Amino acid sequence: MGGSRRSAAFIVARWIATKDFPSSMLPNGAERAFVQDLVYTTIRRIRPLRKILGALMKQWPKGELEALLYVGAAQILYMPDVPDFAAVSETVDAAKGCENPSIAKVVNGVLRNVIRRRGEFEKMIASAPLEERESFPTALVRRWERRFGAENAARLCEWHNTPAETFLARRDGSFAKLERGQRVEDVAGFAEGDFIVQDPGTRIAVDLLDPKPGERILDACAAPGGKTVQIAWRGAEVTACEVNPKRRRRLEENLARLKLGVEVIPELPLVGTPLRGVRGRLGGNRPLRGFATHGEANTPSVASAETPLPDHFDKVLVDAPCSNTGVLRRRPDARWNWSEEKLAALVKLQAEILDACAPRVAPGGLLVYSTCSNEPEENEAQVTAFLERHPEFSLEESRESLPFESGTDGAFAARLRRNPA
Repeated sequence: MGGSRRSAAFIVARWIATKDFPSSMLPNGAERAFVQDLVYTTIRRIRPLRKILGALMKQWPKGELEALLYVGAAQILYMPDVPDFAAVSETVDAAKGCENPSIAKVVNGVLRNVIRRRGEFEKMIASAPLEERESFPTALVRRWERRFGAENAARLCEWHNTPAETFLARRDGSFAKLERGQRVEDVAGFAEGDFIVQDPGTRIAVDLLDPKPGERILDACAAPGGKTVQIAWRGAEVTACEVNPKRRRRLEENLARLKLGVEVIPELPLVGTPLRGVRGRLGGNRPLRGFATHGEANTPSVASAETPLPDHFDKVLVDAPCSNTGVLRRRPDARWNWSEEKLAALVKLQAEILDACAPRVAPGGLLVYSTCSNEPEENEAQVTAFLERHPEFSLEESRESLPFESGTDGAFAARLRRNPA
């Protein structure tokens, strides 16, 4: 298992240096689940871990040493299923692969001191302010305390520090929890496209959209495609837009596995400029460049010919880029990317996307705006500002999922009706 600790330490070190997404660095194979648990636990708890290492080290560690100490201490203090001896010995073994041979001795000594002084450190953490104890940016915790009160803010922090369950959404609209440690790919029906991985909190946007068979619906920010799939499962004709090439490839791969015919477009031109996209078609086993078919016959592929698309849609879904504060237990790194300045930039981007999508809604049609955030600037305030700019729309309904109430991921959605012509 020393290899798994080394993999985790490498990911943590790279995340510290580059702030790359940890999820994109996780290895495949049998050790993936443990490495993910260790990496996510370390990143979640980085603030108290940093304080503890500061009490143990005269000179602050850098690079591999810093990451190995975080990983080792996280196992000792926050992963009770890992025995202390394994946390130390396996992390020391991982350190022996470093260029500097003295690192292993330092890791061994520091981690043994963590065990020796565990009671002292646990008391120090327990008596610390909420933001230090639960490891969140101070400004984020303060805004939660102002909005939800101290007790609910603490409940929210505790929720986001709980490892997330994995849910499978099925074609019939039901959700099933995946057993811990079970691989999604091993679940019956995976290859057949019988389900997708998605939290029940996401359903409020699709429920407000209420897709009907035959409706033309635009999913304006589609990747990775969970809501796109749910819309298509309900019989609507879906056009999925995704501007990010990497995320668009992931969207196309998901649609291929699920054997769904969905229009995929890379951008949303101004109204009056014909939309053109590529259609995911059922049937055919000819692999296209950059689009793996995994050796399956009759795997859907993306057609090379462009398909003209309409200017207007019966319904438009804007599942906007957001601060992710509703899904911090799934994205533990996102809490450390949060700031008031980034929030303001996201609010501006969301408004621009809404303004670009509004003309695509047919008269009498629906625009559903959603986020995986629980911040009012991105949710209620964003909708209010949109309605001020677009009096041709009116708010019919909005819903919010607060994790400490719903027991699901945080989310927001608003259903807006465009006035008939």
